Amino acid sequence: MKVVTIVGARPQFIKAAPLSRALRRAGVQEYLLHTGQHYDYGMSQVFFEELGLPEADINLNVRSGGHGEQTGQMLIAIETVLLQQKPDAVIVFGDTNSTLAGALAAVKLHIPLAHIEAGLRSFNRRMPEEHNRVLTDHCADLLFCPTQTAVENLHREGLTAGVHLVGDPMYDAVLLFGQRAEQKSHILESLGLRPGAYLLATIHRAYNTDDPQALATLLDILQSLEETVILPVHPRTRRRIAEFGLLKERAASRLRLIEPLSYLDMLVMEKNARLILTDSGGVQKEAYFFAVPCLTLRPETEWVETLTDGWNTVVGLDADLIRRHVREASPPATPPRPVFGEGNAAEKIVEILTANARR
Repeated sequence: MKVVTIVGARPQFIKAAPLSRALRRAGVQEYLLHTGQHYDYGMSQVFFEELGLPEADINLNVRSGGHGEQTGQMLIAIETVLLQQKPDAVIVFGDTNSTLAGALAAVKLHIPLAHIEAGLRSFNRRMPEEHNRVLTDHCADLLFCPTQTAVENLHREGLTAGVHLVGDPMYDAVLLFGQRAEQKSHILESLGLRPGAYLLATIHRAYNTDDPQALATLLDILQSLEETVILPVHPRTRRRIAEFGLLKERAASRLRLIEPLSYLDMLVMEKNARLILTDSGGVQKEAYFFAVPCLTLRPETEWVETLTDGWNTVVGLDADLIRRHVREASPPATPPRPVFGEGNAAEKIVEILTANARR
């Protein structure tokens, strides 16, 4: 069996790592296609190095651009690759423009499409990611769901054939690389931090970064907090901060902007934070995996399982609500529940892929 795996953004590299291992152990020939959607060293290459991902067989180097331009360039190039490679299946992850372009290319060529992380819904149609994930699900032949909620979302949309509850490959990755992160990362020492003595924040969603008022509000909130706040700055966020002329120096501010972190460093930072503030779906989950309280800087979350027992709280851009939760945050009495599988999602996915190929 031969598959083309399409990745392009940092969360996809993480999910692809355990899957790529499982594919190769099962004797499946994998052709790894990198769209180049994320291209900075700290957002791309370092992940391949740390996660042991094989070098991409091809990098399309599409890079940034408007949604239509970026998706269109990817679609043209991916279609060419698929015509050359003639795979038995195409694998896409998540909800980025790379995901949608890969899905459209595969379905128009009648190549079976597998969507990993299928069934997620934020029900916020202002998010480009919501359109990408819905369209991809309705193109896919195999829909690999991380949670029972995702399965139910698909059923409500009439999608029942090819739906499989397998767990979350990001949980696989945390189990695979968590110990390595503890051994190899020195990020706490290099930043002069003590476990439990800082807050970790991430901001990258377009509706938080591309709206000057929203981004200014978030930065003002983070600057006003009375604890050390570490903010690894996504390239898009850094560009917008400069473009909008934000983040004026505040004498009492304990907000520290740093470069994007590698995967291993990010795991260590998440595990040892007192509290995480984020608009990232992946970071919400990793906070849950590590039993670290989280505040979601969005009006909703597609990862509703993390809201159970108070481990994650949706706070949007409400400054008073955020400050109150920061002051009062402590780990809930009930530990996070094992709703994201048992750490063997990749093996389950490969088993189902190969079984379908034999039919």
